[in-house]
Amino acid sequence: MAALRAHGFGIGTGETVDAAQALEAVGFTERARVREALAATLLHGEAQRRVFDQVFDLYFPLGPGVAEAYGNTAGDLTSLRERLAEALVTGDAAALDRLAAEAVAGFGGYGSGPESDGWSSHQTLSRLRPETLLAGVRDRLRTAPPDQDPEFTERLLDDEIRRRIEAFRERVRSEARRRVAERRGREAVARRAVAATPDRVDFLLAGRAQLDELRRTVRPLARKLATRLAARRRRAARGTIDLRRTLRGSLSTGGVPVHPVLRRRRPRRPELVLLCDVSGSVAGFAQFTMLLVQALQEQFGRVRVFAFVNRVDEVTDLVSRSAADPAGLGDLVLAEARLTGWHGQSDYGAALGEFAERYAKVVGPRTVVFVLGDARTNGSDPNPAALRSIADRARRVHWLNPEQPSLWGTGDSAAPVYAALVEMRACRNARQLEALIGRLLPV
Repeated sequence: MAALRAHGFGIGTGETVDAAQALEAVGFTERARVREALAATLLHGEAQRRVFDQVFDLYFPLGPGVAEAYGNTAGDLTSLRERLAEALVTGDAAALDRLAAEAVAGFGGYGSGPESDGWSSHQTLSRLRPETLLAGVRDRLRTAPPDQDPEFTERLLDDEIRRRIEAFRERVRSEARRRVAERRGREAVARRAVAATPDRVDFLLAGRAQLDELRRTVRPLARKLATRLAARRRRAARGTIDLRRTLRGSLSTGGVPVHPVLRRRRPRRPELVLLCDVSGSVAGFAQFTMLLVQALQEQFGRVRVFAFVNRVDEVTDLVSRSAADPAGLGDLVLAEARLTGWHGQSDYGAALGEFAERYAKVVGPRTVVFVLGDARTNGSDPNPAALRSIADRARRVHWLNPEQPSLWGTGDSAAPVYAALVEMRACRNARQLEALIGRLLPV
């Protein structure tokens, strides 16, 4: 439980009791049943399943001595590849488990010192190259004997074969982690070697696949944030206590203010402006935030989105057009917006200055401005006066920086300069972004 909580799983008393009751019902004799019982009671979404499986394999490995027995039978590479191809054709899960253990034992070992982890899934898979078996497995399935399951043979296409190969690759990774855990300890491996859920992956380190998965969560996340904002708006609509009317009403109760009278606030939704750096590694962070705010636009009187590298251009319409294809937002913005001048490097001073000059009327006393970027100016003038002029016109300016605070001010970072003028907060992953948006967005 502690290892799952460390990865952000919300496991409380209720989930713990449900898990205990489920284990009492299914018993401990079948590992697969234990896995599914715990998954059904502890997980709150499909996105958590991959992390759960990796942690489960660490704490509930194959029976004592089983994996080692498999590993002791490791033979030559050609024989192992041939048996792997056969197991992929038949879909024998037990055989794939045994082959993963053999592969790691035979080809994944390295180092012998106490500081060495000793086992590498990358080294194992580089030697075994299971992805090259796809054509051979396909040919065997097409010529499969009649006594094999015909329904399975007919529906197994290339994508199904790739799925089975990837599942075997994950078995190899799990086996390597298990062996490393025996040397390093389960807690350390669960903390360091288990990949985080997409919402906890650092924006600056996320790959294309992780960013694509994040973009698919925009709509559900926006619905949750909209509900939270609506609740805040209902509470805020009650306003503060009207002292005069409260005291007048208390005359009927002997001067005791039994029924406080609240001032009614006029329902005026605030305006929101995003100013986003879309250069380099911060582009994924900016694009995800653009899509999230666009999905929340009904919660505000007006939403305007601006992108920049070293020039600024409004991309509000482009963000709206990309709602059906979130993955294409980056290419669309770079293709149709004018974001660069005579060079392609980010220049915060020039971009902020141009925004303050060209789009000053966009910002007013009801406007909240979010600046998204790492504040790295590539050695150019940070132009703090431009940011100060924007802050003077706006209701509030928040700067969300995807870099960790320990890097602010290092190298070409002008973060301390800007942080002296506006609120700058670290926002390194989608979970932090959700918390900040929910807390900072005005109602």
